[in-house]
Amino acid sequence: MLQLLFILHLFIGAVLSGIGIVTVLLAGMTGASPLIAVIVAGFVLAFPLARAIARSMRGE
Repeated sequence: MLQLLFILHLFIGAVLSGIGIVTVLLAGMTGASPLIAVIVAGFVLAFPLARAIARSMRGE
């Protein structure tokens, strides 16, 4: 399950970070700190989502 978790985290984190980056740029915030904050938030929020999806895929 650990490999599945990391693979899912890779894709989910990229999607969440991408959505956040687009949102921040559309809001007009072009500084480095908002972009870095959104990237870190996407990375962190991807862990519980990936775990929940991996568990549901494994039937646990």
